[in-house]
Amino acid sequence: MKVPKDLKALQRMGIKAEKIDALRVTIETPDEIITIESPMVMKTSFAGQEAIVVSGGETKVEKKGAQQKVEIKDEDVKFIMEQTGKPENEVREALVKANGDIAKAIMILNGQES
Repeated sequence: MKVPKDLKALQRMGIKAEKIDALRVTIETPDEIITIESPMVMKTSFAGQEAIVVSGGETKVEKKGAQQKVEIKDEDVKFIMEQTGKPENEVREALVKANGDIAKAIMILNGQES
């Protein structure tokens, strides 16, 4: 594999660098999801610290409220009701809050996660 000129310069300074052949990078914040298509991604390592640098690509920002509604399956609701003894309406609320994740919904219903 041929090492690009920029990487050789970093290596001479004692910085280990490698290009990551990424198709997409997704960053999730509390309010939005940022997706970068076809980015250039470099992983660097120096003095025990690692950094990942993302540049270029086409950026798309999506507000979390704009995401699709969570699909709640009846068999998931029934299973959680059997496991927790909780009523259907509470189970459905927990599944929505857990974004459809069954284990997380059970933890919410058992008071182990808010």
